[in-house]
Amino acid sequence: MTAAVEPGAPIVRITALRKSFGDHEVLKGIDLDVMRGEVVAIIGKSGSGKSTLLRCINGLETFQDGALSVDGHALLHDNAIAMRDLRQRVGMIFQSFNLFPHLTVGRNVMLAPTLVKQADKAQAAAQAGQLLARVGLAEKFDAWPDQLSGGQQQRVAIARALAMDPAVLLCDEITSALDPELVGEVLKVVETLADEGMTLLMVTHEMGFARKVADRVVFMHAGRIHEMGPPDRLFGAPATAELQQFLSALH
Repeated sequence: MTAAVEPGAPIVRITALRKSFGDHEVLKGIDLDVMRGEVVAIIGKSGSGKSTLLRCINGLETFQDGALSVDGHALLHDNAIAMRDLRQRVGMIFQSFNLFPHLTVGRNVMLAPTLVKQADKAQAAAQAGQLLARVGLAEKFDAWPDQLSGGQQQRVAIARALAMDPAVLLCDEITSALDPELVGEVLKVVETLADEGMTLLMVTHEMGFARKVADRVVFMHAGRIHEMGPPDRLFGAPATAELQQFLSALH
């Protein structure tokens, strides 16, 4: 699929985005441009709107006001074709691995390409094998999800998201459900994707990882982007009391 974005234009463009649940406004006018190949870490307290923002980008949440486009395609909730188009451009990995327990690992990775892109089985199986190798699980093609550790399941979920060849990958707290000793193996895969030039938006509590891998850190507070900039500046010299307080509470 050819990219619709002009050279130098943002691959994700979010303008004046507002989202409410009933009377509670969760996103209060978000403006954010993400460039192709950029890694953006989104940090902030629970309830600051981080996960809701990701869910708006892939169309899982409807927003009330503002505009959002991915790879040059506007998100239009009332247009089924536009939504399907957008979802093919956006991969999402969740806290819980959401693998289908009745399908083998290989079949989990093959499912979307065969259903959505009508890829033939042999082609999808070959691609699934390559993607599992890429996340270090080549030998698990015929295993069942419940035979894998949490870290392995999350790496399968990454392979599954990559199977649609997304323009942008969204990662929502993808290590928070893992035992501490399994976090590193998942972050290593994400770091490799970043090195390969994947556009990543990551909600994360792993500040060391954000500092190391992100090109830019976005600090959300009370439904707004409160501070944004290179990791060294945000972590090393936070400009606002809210960010200082958030970072000091982590230690």
